[in-house]
Formats: sequence, structure tokens, C-alpha cells
Amino acid sequence: MFVIAGLGNPGGKYEKTRHNVGFQVMDRLADRYRIGVDKKRHRALCGTGVLEGTKVLLMKPQTFMNLSGESVGEVVDYYGVKTETELLVIYDDVSLEPGQIRIRKKGSAGGHNGVKSLIQHLGTQEFMRIRIGVGEKPKGYDLADYVLGHFSKEEEKVMQEVYDRAVLAAVKILTDGPDRAMNEFN
Repeated sequence: MFVIAGLGNPGGKYEKTRHNVGFQVMDRLADRYRIGVDKKRHRALCGTGVLEGTKVLLMKPQTFMNLSGESVGEVVDYYGVKTETELLVIYDDVSLEPGQIRIRKKGSAGGHNGVKSLIQHLGTQEFMRIRIGVGEKPKGYDLADYVLGHFSKEEEKVMQEVYDRAVLAAVKILTDGPDRAMNEFN
């Protein structure tokens, strides 16, 4: 089973915030492949289906961003997922401009508390990820307030396109592997 986890915060209050870009991509992926991500399991909204011939579990952890590793760790343990080859995590990155995507096979948390939680609960930094740029916080802004804020209208237009590109990148990782996906999307 291949697991794709989009990170974000549960609840309408956080919908369409910078921190919830992982949820946005999950929704697009679920719609495209007609997979209902609506079953509450492992402290997440989950859905299983087939994506380009591979059985997948799509998940949106409901533990809040900074505790994402608790939910994803449960799924990895329950299904015996090999983190290096069968787990893909999609999340926001303030070090990338809005609209940029970076695919990596492993790496540090880079200051992202949700990823810190993942690394802590998985016991490894070796899992594939798609980082989606949300832009650097302006001077004087609190980081938490910034990532929990909404995009401007201009940024939102860019983000709608990047969500679709991230879906294509996730499919490319699944079908052709992370190296080819990095060559195409980074």
C-alpha cells in the first residue's frame, strides 16, 4: 500500500490557509481519482483506492499540523509501510515562493513543526515529500500568524495552478519514481 499524506489543520477556520496546502492537494487528488477521503481512521480522514494501477491510501491527518506524525505514524505501523518507498508527504514551505514545488526523497524538517513531528514518530528522515511554496513571511509578522493566514487574490490564482501541478508530481512519483519526478518538477 502506498500512502500519500497531505498535511494541514482540521476545521473550517483553517481552510485555504497557507498551512493547509497539503489538504488542498489531497482534495484535488481525491477528486481526480474519485477516492472519498472521508473515513475517520488513525486520527485522520482517509480513503483508499487505485491510482494509476497502484493501491493507495490518501490521508489528511486531523491531529493538527504540529502533531501530524502521530497520525501518519499510526498508518505506517498499521499497514507496514516502508517509509523510503511507500510514503509521500505533501506540505507547505515558507522558504519557497508561492507556486514553486520541490520534491525530495529525504531531508530535515527545515523548521517545519509538522515535519519535525513526522521525523520524531517515524524515526527517520527518509520519506518522499512534495514541498509547496507559500512565500516567506513579511518582516514583523509572527510565523504562526503568517502560515495560518490566507493567500492574497493574486497568490490564490497561482496556488490553484500549483495544486494541479502537485497532483501531477505525486502521480509521477508513484508511476516513475522520485528521481524522474524531481527532474520534471524541481
